[in-house]
Amino acid sequence: MKKGLVVLLVVAAVVLGLYSWFKGNYNNMVKMDEGVQAAWSQVENVYQRRADLIPNLVATVKGYASHEQETLEGVISARSKATQITVDPENLTPEELARFQKAQGELGSALGRLLAVTENYPDLKANTNFLELQSQLEGTENRITVERQKFNEAARVYNTTIRQFPKNIVAGMFGFEKKPYFEAQEGAQQAPKVEF
Repeated sequence: MKKGLVVLLVVAAVVLGLYSWFKGNYNNMVKMDEGVQAAWSQVENVYQRRADLIPNLVATVKGYASHEQETLEGVISARSKATQITVDPENLTPEELARFQKAQGELGSALGRLLAVTENYPDLKANTNFLELQSQLEGTENRITVERQKFNEAARVYNTTIRQFPKNIVAGMFGFEKKPYFEAQEGAQQAPKVEF
């Protein structure tokens, strides 16, 4: 009888230990997955801030540079495309992230062309509304960079955890999948040409 009780206690201890280990790892992975999703929400938040600034910037430039219609329409079109693409953090795949990043990159390029055009209008460059909007846009671009870095770090920590043995067993059992990273756009490693 004593031997049976000892065996039963040992089995119960092993089962309890395994349960605790699985529970702890599972809950930790859930916490990290939520961290990645929260970081993604912040990335979308700052991109939305940029999108919200653009109509004001376009309206200000339009008042001074109305014959630059093609550039203005390009910015408006790129903004429209960029705001239409949303990525569900639950289904954050490399393909969806690449599509989102491409649309945001096109918007960034269109904004760059718009700001280059403003160089031809000294009155516009001196306009306080324009200067304030330009400053806010620069600050937003810096925020985008910071939030993308935070997202990549949260994804790195999560991805490392779900790939480590034996946690990868728990991750596989419960469907925790690797999260994609923001990557530099093609050609970003080359310095832009500056001509005067």
